[in-house]
Amino acid sequence: MSPSDTSPSAATPLMEQVLYEVKRVVVGQDHFLERVMIAVLAQGHLLVEGVPGLAKTLTVKTLAQALRGSFKRIQFTPDLVPADLVGTRIYSPKTGEFDTALGPVFANLLLADEINRAPAKVQSALLEVMQERQVTIAGETHKVPSPFLVMATQNPIETEGTYPLPEAQVDRFMMKVLVDYPSEEEEFVIAQRVTGAAASVAAVASMGQLAELQQECRKVYVDPSLMQYAVKLVSATRRPDRYELGELARYLTYGASPRATIGLIEGARALAFMRGRGYALPEDMTVLVPDVLRHRLVLSYEALADGLDADALVQRIVRKIPVPDKPLAP
Repeated sequence: MSPSDTSPSAATPLMEQVLYEVKRVVVGQDHFLERVMIAVLAQGHLLVEGVPGLAKTLTVKTLAQALRGSFKRIQFTPDLVPADLVGTRIYSPKTGEFDTALGPVFANLLLADEINRAPAKVQSALLEVMQERQVTIAGETHKVPSPFLVMATQNPIETEGTYPLPEAQVDRFMMKVLVDYPSEEEEFVIAQRVTGAAASVAAVASMGQLAELQQECRKVYVDPSLMQYAVKLVSATRRPDRYELGELARYLTYGASPRATIGLIEGARALAFMRGRGYALPEDMTVLVPDVLRHRLVLSYEALADGLDADALVQRIVRKIPVPDKPLAP
């Protein structure tokens, strides 16, 4: 397949309409909104870290309204059990049989709010549904609606009463996005909107249209050299010695899995698709590297002692691995 086989996307106006509707309610947060749209198009899941009050919940709820999709929110607490998420079997005295009550994960857009406030057994209840898009209850399999996106939030401030996410769970999130405070100008607009008349959100697309966009996004051409670039970036987190990054070996206990490579490629596809191109460029991938890798690296105690975080190590890797040449445009 060559770049000329895929024409530039004609879906950009529709994506702009969706973003316009979301921005009528959500002020600023352009980086966060772009990552949400990338996750939606690439059929990935999103882990969001930010202090309370930064419109994380509002963004997903507004997006669901603009896409005419079902939206469910789960507030994770220490007393949750897995059945509160996926559902359970309930005995009916009238019929003498067990009926299946499906849980809140059966929605197009699922918000797992403060996911690190629930124990690992509850967090792990999302493992099957995030990877397989299905839930098994009492041996019976139930498919979740399609398209399906999980967006989980966690609060970086409080550590009391929180539980670290299992590594297998973290790896299923395509990206981890850090949400920062708005600027003074943005906060002024936020105050105006919240204290004024409520803005209405128009449904500008449907879940069927979104499914079509996802299929078209999969047709975006990614040059083999760009795929190899993604492989090298991820491989450098596991075996830094091979890429003349031996000084990082003592800081990394475990590197990223092959899901990171897939996430980089699919993310670059989605970003190129949003920009109206039928082919991905290196810059589509490089801007996503921190978001795709930061939550997948397991740092050693030595890295923490030296004040290094995952982002600092990722930046060293990005500077070392050469970026491939741009493919010929169709």
